[in-house]
Amino acid sequence: MKVLIVGDIVGSPGRQAFARVATGMRSAGKVDFVVANAENAAGGKGLSGKTAEELFAGGEERLVRPLNFAPEAPGRGVTTVKSASGVSVSVISIIGRTFMRPYDSPFHAIDGLLNGRNALGPVIIVDFHAEATSEKIVMGRYLDGRASAVVGTHTHVQTSDERVLPKGTGYITDLGMTGPKDSAIGCDLESVMQTMIKGLPAKFDVARDDVTLEGVVVDIDERTGRARKIKRIREQLGK
Repeated sequence: MKVLIVGDIVGSPGRQAFARVATGMRSAGKVDFVVANAENAAGGKGLSGKTAEELFAGGEERLVRPLNFAPEAPGRGVTTVKSASGVSVSVISIIGRTFMRPYDSPFHAIDGLLNGRNALGPVIIVDFHAEATSEKIVMGRYLDGRASAVVGTHTHVQTSDERVLPKGTGYITDLGMTGPKDSAIGCDLESVMQTMIKGLPAKFDVARDDVTLEGVVVDIDERTGRARKIKRIREQLGK
């Protein structure tokens, strides 16, 4: 099974890039399953029902939020769905704590889920939304052999450390961003620059130029759930 995992989608440029590339790859038989981080899909901030419907055209019709959010938070941290070939795939979201809000421990939260993994599929994809590269690296090693892939998101800057870890987990510290690369992590450069120089608040609009999709394709053994290969991708769509 080949799984396309797409980095943080930003605004309408990112949504359009995702729909175009993901739909094309699935139609061409290059991937069997699609996972995407959509935290910034609606104008660079969050996700709305309308923007979710637009994204569903290029991926799976499922949404998850971080597993280690407070129990009162709407939504769920894991979903298990069937791929086109009938294999159950579980997608899990967790969020980090280093340089972030004081969420519950992502390590304890995912342990509690994986220890009762009979309800999960053989293929397990973990999106670790975190700021610190060290925290992401530790999580990758912590889940090595227990997840098919552990991918980092949040910084919007793609890293070049993709690899299959010793026990068979595909890993990358950050998938990167799907949206306008001529920007400050998706936002208009001028407004961000003025805020940083003058220290005054400003509205950050989504940039428009050099639209690019970033992420990975992970080749996973459907029987064992182990990754065979992970390949970093970057598809430039232009303005």
